[in-house]
Amino acid sequence: MAEHLGDRLACLRRLADLTQESLAELSGLSVDVIKKLEQKRKHSARLPTLHALAKGLGVELTALLGDPPGVPSTGDVDSPRLVALRRAVMPPLFAAPPEPGDTERLTVPLMRRELAAAWTLYHDADFGRLMAALPGIVDDARFLTSVGTPEDRAAGQAALGKALQLAGHLAIRLGKVDLALSALERAMNAAEQSSDPLLPSMIANSVAWNYQRQNRLDDATNLAVHAADKVEREQRDTAESVRVWGGLVMSAATSAARSGDYDTASEMMSTAESATRRLAKLPPPVDGKLVSVFSRSSVRIERVRLAVQHARPDEALHLAEGMRLSSDTPVSWRTWLLLDVARAHADLGDAEGAVRALTKLREIAPAWIRHHTLAVTIVGDLWAGPARPPGLRKLAEFLGMTS
Repeated sequence: MAEHLGDRLACLRRLADLTQESLAELSGLSVDVIKKLEQKRKHSARLPTLHALAKGLGVELTALLGDPPGVPSTGDVDSPRLVALRRAVMPPLFAAPPEPGDTERLTVPLMRRELAAAWTLYHDADFGRLMAALPGIVDDARFLTSVGTPEDRAAGQAALGKALQLAGHLAIRLGKVDLALSALERAMNAAEQSSDPLLPSMIANSVAWNYQRQNRLDDATNLAVHAADKVEREQRDTAESVRVWGGLVMSAATSAARSGDYDTASEMMSTAESATRRLAKLPPPVDGKLVSVFSRSSVRIERVRLAVQHARPDEALHLAEGMRLSSDTPVSWRTWLLLDVARAHADLGDAEGAVRALTKLREIAPAWIRHHTLAVTIVGDLWAGPARPPGLRKLAEFLGMTS
């Protein structure tokens, strides 16, 4: 069962060490609105109210609304698939290691192809299939760390690091912070024993993202900056190193923005966008799906997100206008862009623009929009408004709001 908005609001307010009165003052709202939400006498709030609460709490809007569930949940007990993933990430003590798959054909090149396919499932938000496949991938990668020459074992460590990094990302999406931290710590250990000099920095970026989710923004910024400096200092001028460095700079910018320093964040993002020009002059990565997502498209998408999160809808729409996404832009990034564009239009009172963006989002990711609370909130806000532009009824019916 989904957590009530009032429960999440009360929890965030206590974490911020705020009374209802002080939160009301910081957010510019009445104490009565906050009391009604926390006492569940009011079950939802309009988008401007949610923006104001998020600003008063010093968090992003998704902290109040939550993220889309990666896999439907039916209760508090872990599903068998999640138990299998935990077992793969943290093998049981005093138990024989699991038998890998076909050891005759299990090679590092095959493992890398399986990893690339698994990361594609992640970026396509196909979390159910990913959960089914990932435990076996982790087990197979762990087996490769113990066979062959020292070079073979180092390559196996690299495969294990990427598999555990993916497990960490999936765990974050599922809201399992404990599992995410365990997976990323083990991923970093494998990376440091691997043949890939860039892998520790890639995993550092994942850890920084996890810190962001915990509101440890200073820790996230420091880690991303430290790892970016390391890449710049030690790596050659390759597409792989530019993409890893750029991803870390974007991560640091995001943390700065969420800390309230939008100007520094904007400057960092401009630096990152300038670096994308270098990619056009370099040979492409050998296996781009196993390297950080970084391109001119991803930078611009993140700039749109930061602008809309900081109540700059005009700037967000200007950045998004005429944007041509590169062919390798993951579906997950495209969905976030459309949601942010819809949110910017809604903030400006442009219901038609919001409906156009949400309609495109429904076409690309129908399951995603159905579960994403921010998308549902925007549609609910528009449905309750004075004007209902063409296409809004279809969206409302799809989300079950018209009955």
